[in-house]
Amino acid sequence: MITIIRIDNGFGRWDELLALILSSFSYMDEIIDPPSSAHRLTLASLAQKATSEIAFAALEENCLVGCVFLKPETDCLYVGKLAVAPGQQGKGVGRRLLKVAQDTAHELNLPALRLETRIELVGNHTTFGRWGFQKTAEKSHPGFDRITFIEMRKQLEPTPA
Repeated sequence: MITIIRIDNGFGRWDELLALILSSFSYMDEIIDPPSSAHRLTLASLAQKATSEIAFAALEENCLVGCVFLKPETDCLYVGKLAVAPGQQGKGVGRRLLKVAQDTAHELNLPALRLETRIELVGNHTTFGRWGFQKTAEKSHPGFDRITFIEMRKQLEPTPA
């Protein structure tokens, strides 16, 4: 059974969390350019990220199997570093984490979720599309003269009164 917990200062499993993110994103290494920002994460920067953003971890029998970092923006909640352990992909962990993101957006009175995914990761585009996200922009990383990522948004239903 999957349990979702809030990552806070008392979390203390930063090495496991970093390993989870790096293993989850490793399939991209030979596909995307520029390299994933996950490679720039350190234990300290990850702990800081969890302090400055709203972070959650998915656990199965106390084993870390997923995470997501959320950042409130003016008109939406940004979903970043959505990671699911390679052996757990396709089992609903990502969907559970996105449900937590939706619930958090509702709590913050934000009407949408926003994420970015690399242009090369067509499978991610399809998966996020099935989860209700729509492509809203094509963008480039600094120094690139081609599209390197797309932005996707999911409009949320208003919270019932």
